[in-house]
Amino acid sequence: MFLSIVVVCWNAGAKLKMTVDSILSQTCRDYEVVVEDSESGDGSVEALPRDPRIRVFREKDKGIYDGMNRAVKRCRGEFIYFLNCGDTFFAENTLELVKRAVEESGYDGSRPLIAYGDIYERLTGQVAQANPVMDDFACFRNVPNHQACFYSSDLLGERAFDLKYRVRADYEHFLFCKYTAGTGFLYLGFPTADYEGGGFSESAENREIADREHREITGKYLPAGKLFLYRAYLVLTLQPLRFKLANDARTAAFYDRVKSAVYRRRTKQDS
Repeated sequence: MFLSIVVVCWNAGAKLKMTVDSILSQTCRDYEVVVEDSESGDGSVEALPRDPRIRVFREKDKGIYDGMNRAVKRCRGEFIYFLNCGDTFFAENTLELVKRAVEESGYDGSRPLIAYGDIYERLTGQVAQANPVMDDFACFRNVPNHQACFYSSDLLGERAFDLKYRVRADYEHFLFCKYTAGTGFLYLGFPTADYEGGGFSESAENREIADREHREITGKYLPAGKLFLYRAYLVLTLQPLRFKLANDARTAAFYDRVKSAVYRRRTKQDS
């Protein structure tokens, strides 16, 4: 089996079925759906369609990352992908395109791989491009959302998400993949998910937690000298203003065009 798609949920209402329906509409059929439910009582799980590709597991978890860890243990696919309730695939042929890109890359399983793409942001109506080159600065500043990432299963089997991190456990795991696990990266160059936004990690309180966790995580994996330079760069380039531009529907299109132009220039320089 090519892919295990994990959907973690708790009282998600109609969003759970919307997300699973998006999966079932894919033209590529080489997948399973692992629904990890934290004992929902709203009838959302009961409303799921009956399909042999869907496996539902219901047990109380300690939060979204604990649910993701539990689900990984049940996965049987060569790759694992996480799609949150309320998010959908960007197009009906997304998985077909991902599978083809992985096959054409020459992936043979001898080295762990993360294939990642872009994200369509529903709140801004724009495609947010991921950095095509996962260098140190990209890992400090702008790693792709987990909805953009297809992990070879050995990466998650080797080491689970660290529950010490409430908001950025997926970020910490991505840096572990890059700096400890010797992972290869394949930039897909197309959107993978239609991202709802406005979720758990984006509340004002959790953004403060995310900032603290970012500082701790980057200190684990990146040298102090580079961290000083990167943080100075963010201050000099008015990072808080750029964040507002990127997340405002009125300015996001302009910001994304500028960001994409910077990525193209860096890619040309690296090549």
